[in-house]
Amino acid sequence: MKITIREGGPEDLPVILGMLDSCVEWLVSQGRTGQWGDKPLSENPRVAESVLRHMKEGTAYIAEVDGVPAATLTVTDAPGASLSHLPPPGEPERYIHWLASDRRFRGRGAGAALLEHVAEETRRAGVALLRVDCYAGDDGKLVAYYEANGFVPAETYTSGENGDWPGQVLARRVR
Repeated sequence: MKITIREGGPEDLPVILGMLDSCVEWLVSQGRTGQWGDKPLSENPRVAESVLRHMKEGTAYIAEVDGVPAATLTVTDAPGASLSHLPPPGEPERYIHWLASDRRFRGRGAGAALLEHVAEETRRAGVALLRVDCYAGDDGKLVAYYEANGFVPAETYTSGENGDWPGQVLARRVR
């Protein structure tokens, strides 16, 4: 098994949305609908707009396993408007958005390879801080995943229509 990482572009939007839908399907099968609900994210035009906006503001990466797209994320220089209520870090940063994987590749390390690639790219850019936010509800497995990949919890927050979506910002020092 060989993992390669390449930059993605707008032409990869269907692949990225497919990975997001794969995650939703898997979360639903686990009874964990708090993160992204129970409907395919590709059916929500705001999701596609968000993915494209982050791609335009930063860089999307696709991890391929033996040439097949397996995981994705996008990295920008800031968390974006939806998290503008959070205190700024007080230093330059890189911020991860939309980490997702095609669940057929679960456990093969594509997501971890992407996180390591982005950490190295952040380091090469002379930036010391890499941050990400994620769903912090249910069983906490997503927060634990980021912790296992070198991130430490920073701020917590709530969002959503009713203010009941628990979020966690995590940070990783890369130099």
